[in-house]
Amino acid sequence: MANHKSAIKRIRANAAKRLRNRYQAKTTRNAIKKLRLTTDAEEAKALYPRVVSMLDRLAKKNVIHKKKANNNKSKLAKFVNKLG
Repeated sequence: MANHKSAIKRIRANAAKRLRNRYQAKTTRNAIKKLRLTTDAEEAKALYPRVVSMLDRLAKKNVIHKKKANNNKSKLAKFVNKLG
């Protein structure tokens, strides 16, 4: 167990950040799945900007790699354009 106050605080902070990161990443994955399963072009065009925003936020906070976010955005853009 940690002996210093700062180390104990760091453990608490890391646990809180881990939970927040997991929640945001899972929410984004669910949004991506919802967009992928959409067959309506209008609904897909409405969902796409929200999903892109989520991916950008995760990449900015280093929850996911920025290139992974860009790859996902590219694939989703192709999918949305193919629908409409």
